[in-house]
Amino acid sequence: MLPQPVKTIIFVFMIESILLIILIAFAATLFRSTFGFGEALIAVPLLSIFIPMSTAVPLAVMMSILVAAIILIQDHAKVQFHSAKWLILFAIIGIPFGLALLFFGNETIVKIILGAAIILYSLYTLLNNPKFYLENDSKLWLFICGFLSGIFGGAYGVNGPPLVVYGNLRRWDAQNFRATLQAYFLVAGAISMAGYIGNGMINTELLLDFAYTIPAIIPAIFIGRYLNHKIKGESFYTYVYVGLILIGAILILNAVI
Repeated sequence: MLPQPVKTIIFVFMIESILLIILIAFAATLFRSTFGFGEALIAVPLLSIFIPMSTAVPLAVMMSILVAAIILIQDHAKVQFHSAKWLILFAIIGIPFGLALLFFGNETIVKIILGAAIILYSLYTLLNNPKFYLENDSKLWLFICGFLSGIFGGAYGVNGPPLVVYGNLRRWDAQNFRATLQAYFLVAGAISMAGYIGNGMINTELLLDFAYTIPAIIPAIFIGRYLNHKIKGESFYTYVYVGLILIGAILILNAVI
């Protein structure tokens, strides 16, 4: 039987871990609900500091599925279903290439290159304000952006940047962008969860950690929705590209630290 001081230390550590999970879930969901993407690159690196990566990754996916489902219930009328359908299809084609990159590529080099490319493209767009837009859906651009999102997602869970490019090309407003990406992430998350279940990665500890996140996720979704509806016009993509620069920096730091 463990001495009382040891029991106290274990109890304090468990409480601190639970509070950190709740805080991370709130922050990641708030970013996702405001901008439509990006919570995995906030949640996974932070969660993996104090819980195993084998728990952090499926936990982030479970959070993503819940967020996507609630947002779609709220704002399904804003979803660009035709675009979402093709982006999902082309992403599925790209996922095996991303997995190959994950298994056979040099993780450090790929993350640095990907992070640098995201930062440079975001800076270019912010500073130059390109005038090229799509009046209607383009199968070519749907393929390029969907396929790349599948590769990036399959390799390192970074689905968002190519989807941002397509949303910007189509001039989706903040509400359309946020809602449409949730349709994409709901399907992508369900596919990932099927893989985790098949590999026996879903256990009682993971489900308990997920239960802790729910009280944080629900209010963060509604606060993020309020903030999203407050962002008007071109300023939305300014914020989004600033967010992408942050994501690119996180990728690079994650590679070199």
